[in-house]
Amino acid sequence: MVKWGPVIVGFILALVLANLFAIYVNAYWGVNLALFISGFIVGLWVHEGILGGLWNATVAGAFGSIILAILLIIGGTIFGGLAGLAAGLVTGITLVIVSLILNVVFMGVGGAIGGLLSGRGK
Repeated sequence: MVKWGPVIVGFILALVLANLFAIYVNAYWGVNLALFISGFIVGLWVHEGILGGLWNATVAGAFGSIILAILLIIGGTIFGGLAGLAAGLVTGITLVIVSLILNVVFMGVGGAIGGLLSGRGK
């Protein structure tokens, strides 16, 4: 089950840490490290074990890509009409699929490790 409090905080934390780590650590692996840390914190917070941490951290990461896909579709429609809508839909759907794969790898693994360390709570 998704706990929306940790998911929203994980989403915001991923945005903030990814920007900070990209600037101050390294633009390539700093963002991935930030996603891992954000997922780890979400996994610790939910207290639902490995699968609960994995699921909630992945939802937190996917939440950002879904919001970005919606913004691409709206922006494409406003600036490009029907062709912009089509381009926004294709780009948005592709972005969500790729982002889900990357979030399962980085945020999901961090969430699973955090869930493992936090144990199974009530």
